[in-house]
Amino acid sequence: MYSTDMLYAGAVREHRANKLLAALEPEDFACLEPHLEIVSLQQGQVLCETGQPLPYAYFPHNIIISLMAVMHDGRSAEMSVFGSEGVTGLTGAAVTNQAFGRYVVQITGTASRIKIAKMHEVVSTRPAIQRQMRHFMEALMARVLQNVACNAIHSVEARCARLILSTSHRVDQGMIPLTHEFWADRLGTQRSTISAIMKKFDNSGWIKQGRGGITITDPASLREVSCECYQTVHDVFVRLLPYTAKKD
Repeated sequence: MYSTDMLYAGAVREHRANKLLAALEPEDFACLEPHLEIVSLQQGQVLCETGQPLPYAYFPHNIIISLMAVMHDGRSAEMSVFGSEGVTGLTGAAVTNQAFGRYVVQITGTASRIKIAKMHEVVSTRPAIQRQMRHFMEALMARVLQNVACNAIHSVEARCARLILSTSHRVDQGMIPLTHEFWADRLGTQRSTISAIMKKFDNSGWIKQGRGGITITDPASLREVSCECYQTVHDVFVRLLPYTAKKD
């Protein structure tokens, strides 16, 4: 039988599967921890729709959450993405507490969540947490702005290679369980275009496609075909948030 202390220690370890939470000093994490709850989230699950109030901030563990722009004709494209390096909801909750777009889960897994109002209450009393959140917001803004330039200049193939690499970095597992439809939505292009690109990558030996997703088999070659934005954004995150550096 598990003791209360053992269950508590297990919950703390799960919360700290999020790298931002893990990077906090123990006394700062202790101020957030009582208000965090662990939730299981499913691929395709919508956490909040455009314009709706943001009830929670999510600290992903092993999932990816995308902030999607949804057009009137139903088409969508990814504006920002959140993995274990950060937290969702801070930008939309800064003033209006309304979502800028649709928050949708890309990969099934778990996250720690906290009510937005409680998050702001705790952060306002802890300067070190404020500083960490500001660093994350600056890195996030750099990524969003780089994406604007990337989408305007670089080919879908180069952007697809970049997305595969960055997704692999976030989920840190062998297979990336995303369908061509999800890749197309994230890149704002047609599924047929993604299918052709994935087939080329597979035939070149850079990835291996399976029914459950894709596996990177030649990351060096994939980095060569990827645009420069992958490394640019990675370097910004490592500079502002050293805990995001991948441990080899």
